[in-house]
Amino acid sequence: MTGKIAFQGQLGAYGHQACLEAHPDLEPLPCPTFEQAIESVRKGDAELGMIAIENSTYGRVADVHHLLPESGLHIVDEHFLRVHISVLGVPGAQLSDLRRVRSMSILLGQCRGFIREHGLDTLSWTDNARAAQDVAELGDPSEGALASELAAQIYGLNVLARHVEDHDRNTTRFLIMSREPDFNRRGHGPMITSFIFRVRNIPAALYKAMGGFATNGVNMTKLESYMVDGNFSATQFYAEVEGHPDDRSLQLALEELDYFTDRIRLMGVFPADRRRYERRGSGD
Repeated sequence: MTGKIAFQGQLGAYGHQACLEAHPDLEPLPCPTFEQAIESVRKGDAELGMIAIENSTYGRVADVHHLLPESGLHIVDEHFLRVHISVLGVPGAQLSDLRRVRSMSILLGQCRGFIREHGLDTLSWTDNARAAQDVAELGDPSEGALASELAAQIYGLNVLARHVEDHDRNTTRFLIMSREPDFNRRGHGPMITSFIFRVRNIPAALYKAMGGFATNGVNMTKLESYMVDGNFSATQFYAEVEGHPDDRSLQLALEELDYFTDRIRLMGVFPADRRRYERRGSGD
């Protein structure tokens, strides 16, 4: 029996494409929301969850950081998906026929230049693949969708324009989550350790807590803050650092962090996707 990997969206979504790239051995399981994708893994309906966390053009995916700490799941891998955005229309339509395109707001925000150049109206949709399906059902050559070529194949649409994203390295990062943690060193590249923490309510606590990573030579690649329970004074941080918890330098840094915090939770240990570093250089 084939295992499953859950993602937010319906078939043809970029999460679907990420599943096919990262785990072609698993059957993609579409879920309407991130909460339901996480729940399907928690209940055992899927072995893994493919959860979008941020886009290089648009920024972080809203609400996902709030879901991670209480998900009960563990981050076991990451996947960087190069997001090529296509303009989809019904068979026979031309780009010049389009008057309006629909897609998720996060995708519309990645194509502002194209939309402005062509004078198109927009509709914010709940799901990119659903936008493609709706255009197919409407059958109107003036209506288009911004989505993947995978969605065009699934819903019988034509690709009217390719690679319309504003930035030529437009990339979405996904976290792959599991019910069980995996702390093994995997692959030949660097490992990433992720965790959440809350600093103690003392002066300069965050500054002092971060100092331990600098003095121990640990590179922090991400630090995100967000309020907890709508309380302005209760701030939680999500962090990622290069290294494995068995590394002495990271152990020392985490010990120092622990002194200035009232809560630390390890979220996952996983190998860095090679594209994490390619984006720093000239490669795509």
